[in-house]
Amino acid sequence: MSTWARLADLPVAIERYELEGLAREVSSGFVRKTTVVRLHGGGLDGVGEDVVYTAADHDALQAAGPVQPLAGTWTLGDFCAHVDGLDLFGYEPGMGEVARLYRRWAFHSAALDLALRQAGRPLHAVLGREPRPVSFVVSLHEPDPVPSLLARYPTLRFKLDASPAWDDARIAALRATGAVAAIDYKGLYRNTPVDTVAEPGWYRRVAEGLPDAWLEDPDLSADGIDAVLAPHRDRITWDAPIHAVADIEALPFPPRMVNIKPSRLGGLERLCAAYDYCAAHGIGAYGGGQFELGPGRGQAQLLAALFHPDGPNDLAPVGFNLPDPPDGLPTSPLPPRPAATGFRWVD
Repeated sequence: MSTWARLADLPVAIERYELEGLAREVSSGFVRKTTVVRLHGGGLDGVGEDVVYTAADHDALQAAGPVQPLAGTWTLGDFCAHVDGLDLFGYEPGMGEVARLYRRWAFHSAALDLALRQAGRPLHAVLGREPRPVSFVVSLHEPDPVPSLLARYPTLRFKLDASPAWDDARIAALRATGAVAAIDYKGLYRNTPVDTVAEPGWYRRVAEGLPDAWLEDPDLSADGIDAVLAPHRDRITWDAPIHAVADIEALPFPPRMVNIKPSRLGGLERLCAAYDYCAAHGIGAYGGGQFELGPGRGQAQLLAALFHPDGPNDLAPVGFNLPDPPDGLPTSPLPPRPAATGFRWVD
């Protein structure tokens, strides 16, 4: 039985919903806003988190309030299909289609949580999977905090945004830490603050200088990049282009590993299909966060515990996203903490 087939027929009764805005300054130097979607039914609630990056989209969503026609008695599959047919913005979002996927995921995940709570069952029991401890990495846009974080948390591992400005000395210093699990070339982003320009010289320095790190999202279409990275193909992994199984099938070559972000897949059926496809084709997976401030981070950690606990999951506890992470944060791996019912991770 497919993963989605285990979930699609769950009944869910929805009476109303409400929205809650969250905001916090995070380590990348911006104020992150998200919106918690809370579905109510039968005296219970189900939660999800909208992780659209444009702050104005959250302001507009919260100002409009709960205007979508969600009340009724559904199967989970029918409810998700209903949500997919709604315009959850009322205008064209600045981030385009990916923003629509992020918002759909908030409603899908809230419905899954509510359906499971109304059934009195946890996700792992319905899926027939046992949650396992979750390995995680800390994601940083700049590598400067690495030494100070390692001084306080010596077992940490990192995913770093690679930069053309990294010279051989910087790369050697990072290699010497033994703590770089993955680097992100950011080669597939366009018109964002984190875009990089693909150039064979710095791509080569990074790949050769950090021989044990996964190499995420190189721009293989740029001149010279495919040739430079050809010896390192078994370390290349993908994140930004993965929205559906078709995107994995369309990659330049069969990958050993992909980053499956639930919010980027944008829906429960698509997410389940991606998990099943990777399992059937021997493709490793890991999960990624989206600077979640509320229940979305725990939900992604729970999915990692069930489907890819041993990967370089970019799902560190949210305290590591703060500009100055406090002492006493949990270290990797995270013990599994599924709630007794629902789609929740107990903090």
